[in-house]
Amino acid sequence: MNDDTNKMKPFLILGGTGKTGRRVAERLVKRGMPIRIGSRFGEPAFNWENQASWEPVLQEVKAVYITYYPDLAMPGAAEAVGAFAKLAVENGVKRLVLLSGRGEEEAQRSEQALRDSGADWTILRASWFCQNFSENFLLEQVQSGTVALPTVDVREPFVDADDIADVAVAALMENGHVGELYELTGPRAITFAEATEEIAKASGRAVRYVPLSAEQFSSMLVQHHTPVEITELLTDLFTKVLDGRNSHLTDGVQRALDRAPRDFADYARDTAETGIWSELK
Repeated sequence: MNDDTNKMKPFLILGGTGKTGRRVAERLVKRGMPIRIGSRFGEPAFNWENQASWEPVLQEVKAVYITYYPDLAMPGAAEAVGAFAKLAVENGVKRLVLLSGRGEEEAQRSEQALRDSGADWTILRASWFCQNFSENFLLEQVQSGTVALPTVDVREPFVDADDIADVAVAALMENGHVGELYELTGPRAITFAEATEEIAKASGRAVRYVPLSAEQFSSMLVQHHTPVEITELLTDLFTKVLDGRNSHLTDGVQRALDRAPRDFADYARDTAETGIWSELK
């Protein structure tokens, strides 16, 4: 196969409409790269729960960005990631980049499954996304003026999804990232209460933080008709993983991109300018 043919192969982005996948797709397109979105509505369709849908999306693919829905902490995630990675290698797709999470034992099982597949792997082990406050999860709470969560003083070095996407694109396209585990954090660790204060300051709105017990948080999710498995996952993440184990800063963004990560204040300012945090009508 000549170089021109290889250049025309698409990059497969699993979860290509999600927080990081969408950004990875946008960056690749801007570079003139062909892409294939792996989702239930993609062409061909991809579904983690249907292994028959895996091989069709891997045909004539150059590299894969792997995100697992809903989370690598879910039972069976490691087995699925490992099986997919092995299938990718069998189909001639060697370069695989996995989005993982910090401090999650189940996520680390998925990381090991990727390593064991024979792929040219890169792992992005990310802290909590800044964008959780503006895309899906906590957006409605911010808009309502009250962020209510079962955490008090634990500090989290929130990472910007744009930084994650930049690292992912580098790992997919450039040499020098194979076999690297990049632990990705922002440049400082802040509490959820402090993050809420920064959002209030940037948006010019009254947004307050209210600490909840695990029981109150779970009950709130049920009242909002959150699926049982997602309720259990979020409650577990907030009450177990957010225990301080991930409060320390890392240099993953600097090592991968040779620049500093974006600060939460920059994220809050830029997001506020979009108007997304305007009060619910």
